[in-house]
Amino acid sequence: MILQALFLTLRLAVVVSVILMAIALPLAYWLASSHWRGKFLVEALVALPIVLPPTVLGFYVLTAIGPLSPIGRWYHSLTGGSLAFTFRGLVVGSVLYSLPFAVQPIAAAFSSVDRKLVDASATLGASRWRTFWQIVFPLSLPGVLAGLVLSFAHTLGEFGVVLMIGGNIPGATQTVSILIYDQVQALNYAVANQTALLLLAACFVLLAVLYALRRNGGRGLGGWL
Repeated sequence: MILQALFLTLRLAVVVSVILMAIALPLAYWLASSHWRGKFLVEALVALPIVLPPTVLGFYVLTAIGPLSPIGRWYHSLTGGSLAFTFRGLVVGSVLYSLPFAVQPIAAAFSSVDRKLVDASATLGASRWRTFWQIVFPLSLPGVLAGLVLSFAHTLGEFGVVLMIGGNIPGATQTVSILIYDQVQALNYAVANQTALLLLAACFVLLAVLYALRRNGGRGLGGWL
């Protein structure tokens, strides 16, 4: 039971982290380099899950992907299934919930790169794509790793969002945090304690990695670590 929930949680965290990296890298670079006056609206939207109660976010995601919603009907027409109360639904909710934990450290790292290096690269004829991968990204790697680890760790400990979207289906949507709650409700404190210790150890290791990044000269991470 514990291993089943742990495997599902790790699988969710890995999938969500990979998706978030694909979203966060271009979004963070745009936030760090854009001079659009309305950029603060996008920044506020990205940061919203930090202050929004997880149950509120979970409720709206569940409403958006439910079988009666346009997205839900479209998904059903393609696959014949539902997003709500499935692993795929958990992925959608978790990506939205952990988005700021991936984007903001990476954006901070991108912003800390010396603009003189970027301008020099442009002067030498390098494209923005080449400049990003050969200058900006390598110098921002500690921030990128911080965003990856933070989003992974944040997904490991999710409760409200995954409970609202996925319910409590063993082997399908029951993550470690939901299993702990379930065992406490059943007065199985021994199992709850064992599961909580696993999650505690995993989160401690991940935070230790983050602080090691900072100690080794992580660029642009001061506000996050």
